[in-house]
Amino acid sequence: MEYIKNRFYEKASKCIAEYEKLKKNHADKVIGTITIGQIMTGMKGIPGLITDTSKLDPNEGIRFRGHSIAELREKLPKLNPDGEPLPEGLFYLMLIGDIPDHEDVINISKDWSTRSYVPQHVFDVIDALPGISKPMTQFSAAILSMATESIFQKAYRAGVNKKYYWDTTYEDVMNLIARLPRIAAYIYRRMFYNSDHIEPNPHLDWAGNLAHMMGHNSEEVKRLLRLYMVIHADHEGGNVSAHATHLVGSALSNPYYAYAAGMLGLAGPLHGYANQDVMNWLFEMITYLDNDEPSNEQIGDYIRKTLSEGRVVPGYGHAVLRVTDPRFTAQQEFAERYIKNDKLINIVNQVHQIAPPILEETGKIKNPWPNVDAISGALLYHYGIKEYSFYTVLFGVSRSLGVLASLVRDRLYGLPIERPSSFPLSWFKQKAEEQEEQ
Repeated sequence: MEYIKNRFYEKASKCIAEYEKLKKNHADKVIGTITIGQIMTGMKGIPGLITDTSKLDPNEGIRFRGHSIAELREKLPKLNPDGEPLPEGLFYLMLIGDIPDHEDVINISKDWSTRSYVPQHVFDVIDALPGISKPMTQFSAAILSMATESIFQKAYRAGVNKKYYWDTTYEDVMNLIARLPRIAAYIYRRMFYNSDHIEPNPHLDWAGNLAHMMGHNSEEVKRLLRLYMVIHADHEGGNVSAHATHLVGSALSNPYYAYAAGMLGLAGPLHGYANQDVMNWLFEMITYLDNDEPSNEQIGDYIRKTLSEGRVVPGYGHAVLRVTDPRFTAQQEFAERYIKNDKLINIVNQVHQIAPPILEETGKIKNPWPNVDAISGALLYHYGIKEYSFYTVLFGVSRSLGVLASLVRDRLYGLPIERPSSFPLSWFKQKAEEQEEQ
């Protein structure tokens, strides 16, 4: 809806003056120190990006525009009072900064429905890939193939003034987000249901339609996917998928290129692929123990065995968080409310009680607590989405909400191309030695 776009510009354009003032009058201000250790460990904690959509606090977890996940589950509009919040509402919040009302959310849902047509060549690209192609390979290829539809790219080549870059970026972002459920479901049905595809239902919400097109049409699955899409939507700007999207977008690549780059990062084992690692580990343990109702002692022994082999316990630990991930807690509460006596979820809860003390014993792990991946797959599996090689695609559909909302704001601010300096290892060694001598 056009009024959503206008409301975004009205709210966000006020930040342009603040951005320009900071850049002009305070560019020489020092806001932190950088250690060699931070650089050597992935630039952790170095302030270097502007991201309005969310912020990750090590001791509180993710906040979206200042709101915790618990607050979002209470405040964001739902289809019914006892359901889960609609992802459309979180997108509105991240983009504009305000909690939307029910009408705003329904209008975004309708807008995405009208934009959801996927060109035939996108399906042709997917079908041209070998059947053994990983789901994220197909997903990323499909996103890239949609770049032919980029309104921003056409406007840029036509010479549009840079102050309007945000406008056509917004149109691309809305079109892209709208089409992702159709693409994801197409890949799912191609891989696991012999290409028996299901047409979209324009009367359903964004996450509900995804469940429908995947062939999981129960209200229970729709409710779970609404929660899943909300809690996976963003994790501030420094995580790989968000940073990669921003980085490629900073070169004024069109949103399809930028988002595809983010998805290629999400596919890595240290990022979005972790949800698959958790499922592999859980089933490996069940097979090894030959028991789908193991005792606490058996689980503890298997955790120690995993660590003794130089492996990690997937789903535990986080680069930033130092507490139990609130996204894990939200899913655990969901399971307690709606799922009774599921063997796999019972094991997940046992691991939650057993793993942290064992991990702490090693003295090497700063955060022994569960993250979002520790339980997300078990919930999907319970509701019949058992093809866990596909779980990262679902993560990617969700992550579009945050990274693409940020990209629109990047273009409105006119953020420059990202270009940090780099030095050879000898330079850092020299700097360290110089400081030792002082």
